[in-house]
Amino acid sequence: MRGSSISSTITTTCVFGGSSPGKEKEFLESANHLGRVLAERKIHLVYKGDSLGLMGSVLIAAFLGGSQVFGVIPTALAKINIIGKIVGEEQQVSTMSERLSVMFEHADAFIALPGGLGTLEEIFHNSSWAQLNIH
Repeated sequence: MRGSSISSTITTTCVFGGSSPGKEKEFLESANHLGRVLAERKIHLVYKGDSLGLMGSVLIAAFLGGSQVFGVIPTALAKINIIGKIVGEEQQVSTMSERLSVMFEHADAFIALPGGLGTLEEIFHNSSWAQLNIH
């Protein structure tokens, strides 16, 4: 994109990624790098409300770098505390579907890191919405 700056139009990015660090140290290093880049470019982060694994690495790096971070978590998951600590602003929602809707409403762009079935669901959901011009 010669002559244009994509970061000037993207103010908030939603990142999907695993709550596990993965088997390769490069995954964790890349997640940390992504968080630092978001902060350097003053891009805010929307995330799924957990501070573990790859997602946690992006989150902490972005937060420490000065990005605003916004976590969206279903109340049921928040109650059983399997997500680590909430960092930044938090919104609790009733369902997983509502979580995706809120995340989509608050983001200009999306990035997917390695993850499991939940990450795949988020990718497919987002792709469907893009194809239907919903987002």
